[in-house]
Amino acid sequence: MSSVLFDAPGPRARRRIQITTVVAVIAGAALLWLALRQFAENGQLDADRWAPFGTWPIWRYLAKGLGETALAAVAAIAISIAAGVLLALGRLSPSRWIRLPSTAYVEVVRTIPALLLVYVVLFALPRYGLDLPLFWKLVVPLAVSNAAAFAEVFRAGIRSLERGQLEAGLSLGLTRGRAMRMIVLPQAARRVLPSLISQSVGLVKDTSLGFVVSYAELLYSGKVLANYNGLLIQTYLVIALIYLVINAVLSKLARVLEERDVRSAG
Repeated sequence: MSSVLFDAPGPRARRRIQITTVVAVIAGAALLWLALRQFAENGQLDADRWAPFGTWPIWRYLAKGLGETALAAVAAIAISIAAGVLLALGRLSPSRWIRLPSTAYVEVVRTIPALLLVYVVLFALPRYGLDLPLFWKLVVPLAVSNAAAFAEVFRAGIRSLERGQLEAGLSLGLTRGRAMRMIVLPQAARRVLPSLISQSVGLVKDTSLGFVVSYAELLYSGKVLANYNGLLIQTYLVIALIYLVINAVLSKLARVLEERDVRSAG
């Protein structure tokens, strides 16, 4: 069965994927064993070095940083999705004056690292009198960067629909804009929902760039905590575990939605 956006792998491709997965798991397990061995030899696994993470004040502080991460991620995702829809419609517009700028934005911004955009907002814009609040110094570059990615996701979803969907709306007397909004976009959004969640997982990880602008998100909170308690390795391992759990849950949700859509199509 084929996905709505790509063809399902054949027998040979599935076999290569399985072999690669097994090799990657074995290599990962070996690296994990070596890391744990080194930690044990240097006393990093001693109980007294992990005891502070069994106390509520530590987790309350980390929870506050996680809340700031969630707030920045939600704001950036909302702005990115809205801008991505507009850019996708712009790239599909019959008007060159709309299509060309939209295409240029997507193609250029996709090549620029999000970190570079953070530096632009942090250092370049204040020289021209535009000094954003700390929260927006993180959200704006993430939204600018991810809007291009969301635009391509929506454009793929729109183009995956049968052409007759738009033509049927036009034949009913709807304008192209209303047909897109009322008929095409709702169906496209449902098809690309797993991809939207997958892209959102990457955006959540990118919120760690708040470390650069001193925004009190989870990673920056971990830095402050490590400086306070002197437990550098333990603190960052806990932070990594929190990110792992969050992204694993979102990735699982994306897979569940994709499997549901495949069953519905079948």
